[in-house]
Amino acid sequence: MQPNTLAIHAGYEKDEQLTMSVPLYQTTAFEFKSTEHGANLFALKELGNIYTRLSNPTTDVFERRFAEVEGGAAALATASGMAAIFYAIANCTKVGDNIVATDKLYGGTYNQFVHTLKRFGVEVRFFDTFNVQEAEKLIDENTKAIFFESISNPSIDIPDIETIVNIAKKHNVLSIVDNTVATPYLFRPFEWGIDISVHSTSKYVTGQGLAMGGIIVERKGLNEFLKGNDRYSHFNEPDMSYHGLVYTDLEFPAFCLRARLGLMRDLGSVPAPFNSWLMIQGLETLKVRIKEHCENTMKIAKFLKAHPKVKVVKYPLLEGDNNYANAVKYLKGGASGLLSFDVGSFDIAKSAIDRLKIFSLVTNIGDTKSIVTHSASTTHQQLSDEDLLACGVTPGLIRLSVGIEDVDDLINDLDNALK
Repeated sequence: MQPNTLAIHAGYEKDEQLTMSVPLYQTTAFEFKSTEHGANLFALKELGNIYTRLSNPTTDVFERRFAEVEGGAAALATASGMAAIFYAIANCTKVGDNIVATDKLYGGTYNQFVHTLKRFGVEVRFFDTFNVQEAEKLIDENTKAIFFESISNPSIDIPDIETIVNIAKKHNVLSIVDNTVATPYLFRPFEWGIDISVHSTSKYVTGQGLAMGGIIVERKGLNEFLKGNDRYSHFNEPDMSYHGLVYTDLEFPAFCLRARLGLMRDLGSVPAPFNSWLMIQGLETLKVRIKEHCENTMKIAKFLKAHPKVKVVKYPLLEGDNNYANAVKYLKGGASGLLSFDVGSFDIAKSAIDRLKIFSLVTNIGDTKSIVTHSASTTHQQLSDEDLLACGVTPGLIRLSVGIEDVDDLINDLDNALK
């Protein structure tokens, strides 16, 4: 089946009530049929629900559905996109390890990598998004992942993904992509050989700014990559915190299983069942919405490019954009709803943003409602001037998350704000 059909039907088997909508199992725990049944569940001799921190029927539908839509083997939903990124990295690293990452990243990710992971004893080494061959020079025996964004936020850049994946495979290192901005409809990570995909489902998936969430998806066949791989001995040796379980000996997708049993169990960044239910509703209409986002954003990008007060417009599918070749190569159906443009200075950006009427000043993206963000004073405020430039954030940069309102109204709003 095609992704849009899977987004509406996958992962849900109707119970005796035959409800068309996936039920919301708003519960903390589940009753065991007997002491033997409970013991078997904890020993993994039987599959079933124990406690919502480990699994929940509503969240399970969301995980299975999302994995199928993206073409993966399994998924683990988390409480936020940042939790998904942290779990993905923590699942493959230990103290003394390092990961390699592109220098164009979401501000929260950059901060997590530079500061928080450092306190956990994990080093992050950055390479130039436009010179990804640099990544190979940074890899050593302790490198556990190469991390990048398929469309970076807020710099709106697309790296040479094929080269990154080839470098990762050459060195038996996991490749991890943040596919939040592109969504599974515009970029298909597993078709390009990427191992792990992460998303903030708070963005385009929920689609209306209704709920926090994140998700990790692993590709099919990843067990074979992990099995016997010296970089990931913890997947191949007994886990004494879980009955001596060896993850790659099981038939289940090992990466998400270990993240569930070894991280979600102990750290607990679990999504609320109601949030998972909201994500299911959003996923059903994602294809329709992302098409409208893309069409509106392309029209606005062309308008801004021709505007005399705009210095630079960043949108990958604009001819002349330095990401154009990669956008045509890797994206299918558009370049999402994220766009940025530079008006030259902090003060001009502030003045223009304050005059907008339809665009709301919000630190979010992916909403049906159009959003404007001044990254230098909000999402990336904690970064130094040097780090801001490294992330592609200048004082006059304005980021738009274009919604699905009438595009003529959005263009008029921008035109009035720039006068």
